[in-house]
Amino acid sequence: MSSLYSSNPKESRGRLFFEEESAFRSAFQRDRDRIIHSSAFRRLKHKTQVFIEHEGDYFRTRLTHSIEVAQVARTIASVLRLNSALTETVALAHDLGHPPFGHTGEDALNDLMTPYGGFDHNAQAVRVVTLLEGHYAEFDGLNLTWETLEGIAKHNGPLTGTLPYALAEYSDYNDLELTSHASAEAQVAALADDIAYNSHDLHDGLRAKLFSVEQLVDMPILKDCFGEVDRKYKNLDDDRRAHEALRRFFSAMVEDVIAVSQRNLHELAPKSAQDIRWAGRPIIRFSENIWSDLKVIRNFLFHRVYRAPSVVKKREQVTTAVHALFPYYMAHPDRLPSPWHGPDAAEKGRITLARLVTDYISGMTDRYALQQFDEISKE
Repeated sequence: MSSLYSSNPKESRGRLFFEEESAFRSAFQRDRDRIIHSSAFRRLKHKTQVFIEHEGDYFRTRLTHSIEVAQVARTIASVLRLNSALTETVALAHDLGHPPFGHTGEDALNDLMTPYGGFDHNAQAVRVVTLLEGHYAEFDGLNLTWETLEGIAKHNGPLTGTLPYALAEYSDYNDLELTSHASAEAQVAALADDIAYNSHDLHDGLRAKLFSVEQLVDMPILKDCFGEVDRKYKNLDDDRRAHEALRRFFSAMVEDVIAVSQRNLHELAPKSAQDIRWAGRPIIRFSENIWSDLKVIRNFLFHRVYRAPSVVKKREQVTTAVHALFPYYMAHPDRLPSPWHGPDAAEKGRITLARLVTDYISGMTDRYALQQFDEISKE
């Protein structure tokens, strides 16, 4: 049963290009389905979460991460009586703008694009779903609802100051009200992202042997989780012991978000989805205690996983690849495949060309980017 403050698809602000409504799917369900069937969503299968996609079959990829985020988001949305379809849609779409090699690729592209407006994966996701997915006869992009686009653009909070160019360009003809908070559904998707990666990056770090189980047992939150497992199960092997503890860690985060958000909703007593947007603060949140404990865990992940010597070495290699691909295509726009180039590609102007090249590179999978780097290195 939905609530007064959930996003009602029948009251959606609609799509930029008019379409007849589906007879059996809500507007938000239709958005979700378009994202799942998009080319950009399929390519997430071969894009880095933490470890380069081909380094192991069991590590999360950007696709499996997005699926895990959507699962968490649906659960929270259901308990809070929000629109589960919109929540799932934003969760599935939140990383569509990620380039190859995860945040390493994003950092490299942002450095290269500094003279041309920078690069931001959330802004690029909006560009993907409003422009770059070119399959429909009557419009570019996926023609998603206003609420879905808003959630993709600002699920992490209001956007003020200088906007990434991809968002600034789109906002010129479709105002997503970027200075306010997003819907409760989009806020849930953002917290579900935090829950998913805090949990699965620990799991993948253990699998990669970047740290041991014993290095986790005394950490905040995890200490209680391991304590409960050790009391209930005697003599578990490390893999099962860690799995059981991380399950409880996952649940502790979800339960905390639900409890705090229910309290916030009760205090605010919103009568509409718009009341959530203009509350002046995020309503879907962790408690201060959990948030403080998660900072310790994220610091551990930063030093032991994201900056582990083996990961840093790979970061250097893939950064080199991106830094080679960008100037190559800038100097040889004719090498961009159709539909990325045309007879006038070189005459588009440096800013337009740079953004065209970035669209192409950011859409690459890890393996394709490395293949292209290998090819141009032979020239």
